[in-house]
Amino acid sequence: MISRRDVVKAGLAGSAALGLAPYQVGSARAQAPTSLQIFVPAAPGGGWDQTGRTIELALRTDGIIKDFKFEHAPGAGGAVGMPKFVATKKGQGDALMVGGMVMVGALIANKSPVSMRDLTPIARLTGEFEVIVVNAASPLKSMKDLVDAFKADPGKVSWAGGSAGGTDHILAGMIAKALGVEAKRVSYVAYSGGGPAQAALLGNQVTCGVSGYGEFSEQIKAGKLRALAISADKRQDGIDIPTLKEQGVDIELFNWRGVFGAPGLAPDKQAALVSIIEKMVKGPTWAAELKKKDWTGIYLPGAEFGKYLESEIARITGILKDLGLAT
Repeated sequence: MISRRDVVKAGLAGSAALGLAPYQVGSARAQAPTSLQIFVPAAPGGGWDQTGRTIELALRTDGIIKDFKFEHAPGAGGAVGMPKFVATKKGQGDALMVGGMVMVGALIANKSPVSMRDLTPIARLTGEFEVIVVNAASPLKSMKDLVDAFKADPGKVSWAGGSAGGTDHILAGMIAKALGVEAKRVSYVAYSGGGPAQAALLGNQVTCGVSGYGEFSEQIKAGKLRALAISADKRQDGIDIPTLKEQGVDIELFNWRGVFGAPGLAPDKQAALVSIIEKMVKGPTWAAELKKKDWTGIYLPGAEFGKYLESEIARITGILKDLGLAT
């Protein structure tokens, strides 16, 4: 059995790994903020903005926080906005930035002068698994068929997905590496979003597509796209798609989203923000919104999230180097 002491030790290790001073049980606590600045390093309407708006809805509806101010700074998967957050919010205990796995890769690929290690981890919140699909008329009937074709001639198998270096590209590279194929040999076609990628798939312009399940779900249900595999650790309720692991590809990946505090945040202010988000996650509105939006809750608080983030930075840096997108 894992003791409470082990859990605490693991959490403190996560804080240390990210250069954070661990807060102690029973230490002085900062007064919880009565309003929040929510910083979204992306355009309004996108996934990070939806996460921020849902946080606002849940906190307001459950009576936890009433006043909010939103700020958007879109561009380059967060590589434009995050430096602004780092430069302008230092030490502010009422500021939260929404971000996720895409930002980890974007900062590395864009050689950003800032790192997610500069932020204060507050909570990992949600995750979306990726799905690999083909046109319903494709001769590739299973993941094994795709694997066989890819191993026979990687250059003849084209993968449609989002931006280069993003989650979709990373998964394609991880699959290649797991199969013993050099990741740089992946013929990846980057599109600006799920819509253009779908059009390419439906028009037989590419061999297969990679994206979050939500992007392709309607076309899968309509029988226009065939799902070959999902990047989950296990079968997902209500989604009849086998995992990569089930089919001999030892990979799992999900596109996670979370919230971060400002750089240089005092431990008591970090604890106050963690407490606010924990109340939200345990409240009825957040649970209802997860179900409504078909989001998977993967909550990790504070230092535990910090430890996870450290491992993600290392993992994604490695695969981006394999893809030739990082040095």
